[in-house]
Amino acid sequence: MLRENQRHFKFDWITIILFLLLVAFGYLNILSASHEGEITSYFDTSQSYGKHLIFISLTLILIVLTLSLEAKFYEQFASIIYIVAMLSLVGLFIFGKEVNGARAWYGIGSMTIQPAEFAKFATALAVARYISDLQTNMQTIKDQLRVAAIILIPALLILLQNDAGSTLVYLAFFFVFYREGLQQVYLIIAISLIILAVLSLKFGIIITSIATALILVIAYFFRRKKRGLIPRFVVIFLASVLISFGIKFFYTNILKVHQQNRISLWLRLEKDPAKLEKMKKEEAYNLLQSEQAISSGGFSGKGFLQGTRTTGKFVPEQHTDYIFSTVGEEWGFIGTSSVVILFVLLILRVLYLAEDQKSQFSRVYGYGVASILFIHFTINIGMVMGLIPTIGIPLPFFSYGGSGLWGFTILLFIFVKLDSNKINEW
Repeated sequence: MLRENQRHFKFDWITIILFLLLVAFGYLNILSASHEGEITSYFDTSQSYGKHLIFISLTLILIVLTLSLEAKFYEQFASIIYIVAMLSLVGLFIFGKEVNGARAWYGIGSMTIQPAEFAKFATALAVARYISDLQTNMQTIKDQLRVAAIILIPALLILLQNDAGSTLVYLAFFFVFYREGLQQVYLIIAISLIILAVLSLKFGIIITSIATALILVIAYFFRRKKRGLIPRFVVIFLASVLISFGIKFFYTNILKVHQQNRISLWLRLEKDPAKLEKMKKEEAYNLLQSEQAISSGGFSGKGFLQGTRTTGKFVPEQHTDYIFSTVGEEWGFIGTSSVVILFVLLILRVLYLAEDQKSQFSRVYGYGVASILFIHFTINIGMVMGLIPTIGIPLPFFSYGGSGLWGFTILLFIFVKLDSNKINEW
């Protein structure tokens, strides 16, 4: 009986400790970024840091509840959890509260709940359930389309709510599919499309088409077996030209002005100095202030609560999507490196445990967790440092907000529970 109980409490403490370190360090930076004047009480709920402390307290309750359920519960009820999550997204079109142009929240008194944060773990469960039920290796078109539909439904619902940042997170599942046997050609196509999009916007359709033709000609002469290559390469060339036109049309006619400006600033597309300066003031103000805050921290930072740009509120909404700039200013290179290392260790630990799972459901879900954390971590830090266009998504366990903290916590601790049950799956 004692051994049976020990099995249920055999959680991976390395994962839990990494999680606690990120949450604790995140709170300290939220405190720095959101306090106004002298701090009289850490429980001041009129301040963001006081509210976030309540979110953390409720998170501990969520962890206990998540770990108290049987591991089989998550597999058996994965479809129901997914359906409930999708209904919560649909309900936003009727009952949702609009914040900053996005109808992505439910208003509950003075609080707001963002269903998109919970849809991530629900989608990860549904994907894991589908793949494990069919024992599929993602080789057939039918399986690929069905799994794609599972992730496209929440992605489209979130996109229609004008929350493009959260939509991009669902690209994370591509890594899951690749691990489960998706053909390498899809990875090549995905990378090619990204390169084609950047070249089309940066250099124009004609230069991009010429470059594509040259690459295909070189590839032709380096291939030993040339039979049937010419028709195939002609199709690839024509497809690339059409895609270039499509990308240009999408950028010009579909994207909103502020989205165009963010991409334009990233790729340095604007040539008019006056327009460029205006765009920087309107669209890149947050980014410029963030970069200056990070660079001012130097090697060891200015010290906790000593960041002049942070306390001066130079970076708008610094306690949310731009929280990493607080780390850079007050904790310097040492602090930012520590955060990066903690995230990398957490992601690698989840991947290591995922490979060690005895059931396909647990393995697929583990890869889903690692992929979602990786996408959030990479995009958020890349955005704050100006390496990629500005995309509004939070830094997991770090950014202010109850929905994000709770959603990521449930996402991670479902896997902690599944991992603790692997000894019973022999």
